[in-house]
Amino acid sequence: MFKPAARPESASNDTVIAAGVKVEGDFTSAGNIIIEGEVSGTLRTDMDLVVGPEAKITASVTARNARIAGEVHGNLSVSERAELTATAKVSGDVQARVLVMEAGAILNGRCAMGAEAAPVLIPTPVLRNRPVKAES
Repeated sequence: MFKPAARPESASNDTVIAAGVKVEGDFTSAGNIIIEGEVSGTLRTDMDLVVGPEAKITASVTARNARIAGEVHGNLSVSERAELTATAKVSGDVQARVLVMEAGAILNGRCAMGAEAAPVLIPTPVLRNRPVKAES
């Protein structure tokens, strides 16, 4: 699917988040997404995702294929092929049919692979109200 320095197949429906641009919130696209800037929140595409080497994502990510060269802090759910290049830094769980990691890529999280990869379940933290003690 991806070749070195490759872009997604179709440029007609591409959404590009350029370097220097920050996007916050729920971001959904039916076409390809190319990230060179920063995204936080949720990121979902029915097509392919390319994350550039200077990009920073703090989001839950869902895509058909993904090529990660930058930083991702959040879970990746990829229905086909997830590729982590040598410059990729992923902190979160990865679910993909196929996972390709180049030497130098960093992945801190759980991984589920294969045609029948189980969905990655993240426990929801339990918050309890506790009185805060004033410091003297």
